[in-house]
Amino acid sequence: MRQYFARLEKQGIGINFATYVGATSVRRMILGDEDRRPTPQQLEQMKGLVAESMRAGAMGLSTALEYAPAPYATTDELIALAREAAKFGGIYATHMRSEGDGIMSALEEAVRIGREAGIPVEIWHLKTAGRNNWGRMPEVVAKIDAARASGTDIGANTYAYTAWYNDLSAFIPPWAHDGGNARLIARLRDPALRARIRKDMLSTSSEWDNEWDEIPGPEAVLIGVVHKADLLPLQGKTLAEVARLWKKDPMQSLFDLLIADDALTEVAVFGMSEADVALALQQPWVSVDNDSPGTSPQGILGQEHPHPRAYGTFPRIIRKYVREEQKLTLHDAIRKFTALPAQRMRLTDRGVLKEGMWADIVIFDPATIHDAATFESPNQLSEGVEYVLVNGVPVIEGDKMTDALPGKILHGPGYEP
Repeated sequence: MRQYFARLEKQGIGINFATYVGATSVRRMILGDEDRRPTPQQLEQMKGLVAESMRAGAMGLSTALEYAPAPYATTDELIALAREAAKFGGIYATHMRSEGDGIMSALEEAVRIGREAGIPVEIWHLKTAGRNNWGRMPEVVAKIDAARASGTDIGANTYAYTAWYNDLSAFIPPWAHDGGNARLIARLRDPALRARIRKDMLSTSSEWDNEWDEIPGPEAVLIGVVHKADLLPLQGKTLAEVARLWKKDPMQSLFDLLIADDALTEVAVFGMSEADVALALQQPWVSVDNDSPGTSPQGILGQEHPHPRAYGTFPRIIRKYVREEQKLTLHDAIRKFTALPAQRMRLTDRGVLKEGMWADIVIFDPATIHDAATFESPNQLSEGVEYVLVNGVPVIEGDKMTDALPGKILHGPGYEP
C-alpha cells in the first residue's frame, strides 16, 4: 500500500484518495481463492497484513462478502481482522453477506462484528435486493436504529438507483468459485457440474445469496462491461436479448458469456423498489456514495458501459429527491454528500466550508443541476456544475477539465509516516 500511495503522489492525482485494506485481498495473499479456513498461524499472518496496511494509511477494514472468495471467510475470521483495524482507530466497511433474502442475518453479522471487535460499522450501499424483499426497508431501518440505540456505532450509504451493478459471476453459487475464475470456467464447461450449478440457481437456498432467484427475469440484467473485443456488441443489451441473439435459454447464455469473457463480465441488475431506495436515503445516518471506480467519457474508459451512477449520482439526488419529489431538503442532501461521509471516515479537516478546512468545493446551480447519464447512454457528464475545486485548486471550470492535479492521499488514523 505504501508503494501505491508513493506512486500516486509522484505522478499526481486530480482528486483526493483514501482506501481501506480489503479482507478479501488479505485472505487471497495467504489462502488464495480456496474455500478453507486459515490455521492459527495463517490468521496471525493475515492480522499482520491488516496492521501493516493500517500503519501505511488505510482507513479501516473492508469486506465484500457476496463475492467469492469473500464468502469463505467466517464471522470469527472477520472479527479477528476487524479487531486489528480497531487498534489503529479504523472502521469496518462492509458490503454485507446478503442484501436479499438473507439481509437480516447479514445485518446481524455486521452488528456482531462491530460490537465484538469494538469498531464502527459502515454498511455499503444499503439496499433490499430482489422482488421477494421489496417493502422490507422499514424492517432493516428499525434493526439499524435499534443497534444504534444500544450503543453500536453503525451507519450506511446509498447511491439511490433501483439497479445495482456487479460481476455476472455473482449469480453463480459460491462452491463453484473455489479456486478462482479458471476453476469456475472449467466447471461451467463440465456438463455434470454445469447442471449442478443450474439446479442450485433454480433453487431457493438460505446458504447463499441467490440473485437469480431474486430478479424478476433475464430482462432485468443489463450487460455493462465486457473484456473481450468480440463481445463489445453485447454491451447495453439485456441477458434476455443476448439469449435471443444466441438462440439459447437465458441461463445457458449467462454460462457461455462467462466462459467467453473469462468470467469478467459486469452487469446492471434491476432488482430494487423505489420506495425502499427513497426510505434508505432519507435516514439521517445514511450518506451518499456512487459505488463506482473512476471513469471518463473519453479514451479507453469511454468504451465501457458503466452504471449511470458513475456520472450521475449526486446531481440525480438533487434533481429527483430534492427538487422534484421533495423527499430531502437541499441542506440534507449536501450534508449526505460531504459532512456526514467525512465524519464517518474521521476526516476532521474536510467536509464543511469553514476557515482552516481544506477547500473541496463544488459550485453549482441548485435550480438546474441534473444528471444526464442513463442506463442506455451512461457516459454523459451531468449538467449545472460550474466549478469543482480540490484542495482549493479548480479541476473543472464549466464543462472543461483544467488538467490540474491537486489531489492528496488521505491517510487513516493509524498512519505512521
